Amino acid sequence: MVLVRRALLACVLLFSTLVYADIDLRPLPAGQWDERHAAHLLSRAGFGGTPDEVAALHRMGLAGAINHLLEARDSDTQFDRSGVFDPGLDPFPPSRPATTRMAKARGEALGVKVKAGGNRPLQPVVNKFFYWLRASRLETDRVAYWWADRMVAGEAPLQHKMALFWHGHFATNEDKVRDYRKMLKQLRLLQDQGLGNFRDLLIGVAQDPAMLVFLDAGVNTKDSPNENFAREIMELFTMGVGNYGERDVQEAARAFTGWDVDGLDFVVNQQAHDSATKEFLGRSGPFDGVEVIDIILQQPVTAEFIAGKIYRYFVSEDLDAVGAQQLGRLLRDVNYDISAYLRAIFSAREFYLPGHIGSRIKGPVELMISTYRLLDLERAPGVPDFNVVAGALGQRLMHPPTVAGWSHGRSWITPSLMFERGNFVLDVLYPDIGFVAPDRYPGYTAEIVNVQNRLRQGMSVSQATKPTGITGGEDMMAASNLLADRDEEFNTRLGSMRGWQMALERVKPLSRHTARLRLTAEVTAAELSSPREVVDYYAQKFFAVQPDGEVLDQLSQHLEEELGTPDIDAAISYLEEPLRNMLHAMLSLPEYQLG
Repeated sequence: MVLVRRALLACVLLFSTLVYADIDLRPLPAGQWDERHAAHLLSRAGFGGTPDEVAALHRMGLAGAINHLLEARDSDTQFDRSGVFDPGLDPFPPSRPATTRMAKARGEALGVKVKAGGNRPLQPVVNKFFYWLRASRLETDRVAYWWADRMVAGEAPLQHKMALFWHGHFATNEDKVRDYRKMLKQLRLLQDQGLGNFRDLLIGVAQDPAMLVFLDAGVNTKDSPNENFAREIMELFTMGVGNYGERDVQEAARAFTGWDVDGLDFVVNQQAHDSATKEFLGRSGPFDGVEVIDIILQQPVTAEFIAGKIYRYFVSEDLDAVGAQQLGRLLRDVNYDISAYLRAIFSAREFYLPGHIGSRIKGPVELMISTYRLLDLERAPGVPDFNVVAGALGQRLMHPPTVAGWSHGRSWITPSLMFERGNFVLDVLYPDIGFVAPDRYPGYTAEIVNVQNRLRQGMSVSQATKPTGITGGEDMMAASNLLADRDEEFNTRLGSMRGWQMALERVKPLSRHTARLRLTAEVTAAELSSPREVVDYYAQKFFAVQPDGEVLDQLSQHLEEELGTPDIDAAISYLEEPLRNMLHAMLSLPEYQLG
């Protein structure tokens, strides 16, 4: 705890003293390529690696290492679906009231017919509505966990690191999309094309079902243009604020009219498309959406915006207008080829400046994945829950906070988030014995569990679904009174409970294995004989920026005190727990947050 408090006090100072130099895009001389550079490249272009992985990358040479990272593709890309989608669920209504209105008007909704008679004739439809809300969210969590697992175990760290970048750039949220299939399809687009040509990727995203739903493409018609997507493609995806006018937004919205979704397919509704002349960014013509995208890409500021954002993600957040222009020219020179641009960046002397190594604050997902990889784990563990921890740290995959995605850098670090980061490490080293799998328990709608418990006590549906504390004096009812119930079209709380039950029946549970750590065996294999050798070994393995010597002295002293001896061999039979305690303290330091 002393070290953790010290970490919090040192955090602001450490993160405020980073120094950067002007951009130098000249290639790093081959003779200067060393293992520290290899570790830096693997950290930035991936999620870090063990000493053996770093050494292997170093042996490839600079050009070979960059080629290896750019060309590698993950061979295991099949997501194991639970089979939760049913015909009739798509297009999914925007709300429960919209669903019941549809059911009343048509006699069915979501593939379910309204009951011909009896109490609650709309209940089966309401149940199905809540089923898909729950099932899609749970299956999306499985997609996020599958992706995390591929980041840990996959063969292409840069492919996934770039997809993670684009996921924050082209941000869509399952809470609005409400279809795991669309979220999965978008993720695969980012994985497959994230290192390709930016024009192809941008058009792919613009025609992607998840993005079209997220930015309300379905209501963008020539009679009533919706500006959401047109605004975001310029403000957030390509140009940035101040480089276009409101008239440009309005005219671009007309060009995208009629772009819509049919299931998982992009379609153009020609009757809803405005084919008349538009005036956009100084150009005039009957533009459609792709032609508007091409005009955007012709603007020098677009290349500067994209190149600068990628640079800030992989190299340094410190970038002025002159540097952005220089990088924009580079991206235009390679015709928006992301791999070619990254090859130049990863080869440049700028990338390997001492002030850039260990200068970037790791995002939550990067922190978690790099920790798993450095611990030599073969898979992402199920305890602690990846999605819950990522959310607590501020970066739940498939759930970016806004269309602008996540903020980066110092926004990841507050005193409370530092404690959460330390707690993540603690929960990996010492699995929580009170752990409850969130994909098996509706924790964020706990009132639904109360409904089920009341029904099991013999209450009627009307009584069981009253809010907690409003029972009308009937805490228990005999089973014979179960049918004494008021007539109603449907019961929302009952539907929410049944939705959970139906989803849990069909969504496959996540694997809940814990991290299989063998620190004692690692220390023995490394032939470490003293607490200080142990501390130095793990500092070299885990840290891009070495902790202060005084901190390492304290860690060594604490480890020796726990062992009761300076002789590692003498403590070998009980070494594991002191090692884990030491590693928890070490990985809670502010320096570990840097990569």
